Amino acid sequence: MIIMPSWQEYRTQVRNVSARYVERPAARILEKVGVSPNQLTMIGLLLSGVTAYLLGIGQFVGGGVLLILASALDMADGSLARLQGRATPIGALLDSTADRISEAVIFLGLLWFYLSPRSVTEVLLIFLALTSSFMVSYLRARGEGLGVDCKVGVMTRPERVLVLAAGLLIGQVTIALAVIAAFSFLTSLHRYWHIQNELSKR
Repeated sequence: MIIMPSWQEYRTQVRNVSARYVERPAARILEKVGVSPNQLTMIGLLLSGVTAYLLGIGQFVGGGVLLILASALDMADGSLARLQGRATPIGALLDSTADRISEAVIFLGLLWFYLSPRSVTEVLLIFLALTSSFMVSYLRARGEGLGVDCKVGVMTRPERVLVLAAGLLIGQVTIALAVIAAFSFLTSLHRYWHIQNELSKR
């Protein structure tokens, strides 16, 4: 019988390839430049602010390109910290906090652009996408606080970034927001039931 790999296994494979051919080479270059992991995190946060500005004025293609760049830097800061032997709980806290702020700021940029009586659908989708995205991250943190590894679900931050960037680049932002909102909600439910099931086994 042929057993198809799960979504989680696919994600792990993609993550390993990304770490080997993108994150680690980028981290080695950044180390030679003399950038610290925390500085890289803050640069990524600033780029997210510029991305939000571009989205707010309707420059979706430029915003999509910067979104990918900011996310690439965010992925590289962990590799850089490990390469330099600077991986600390405080650095991890800063990285997680910057991720949430970056995501909120980017949605704020879209909200600023769509904020009018003629764009009720987009405004509602932005709210739902932001709320459900934060629930995905919260449930992972809450699960791990309870001693449950919680990386399940199809719409984690890398997937959200890819979907939103694709929507910005091809001019289908409304569809991208709907996909993020729907699948983030399903991922939140998946993580909730996963945590509950793991806790019930104890």
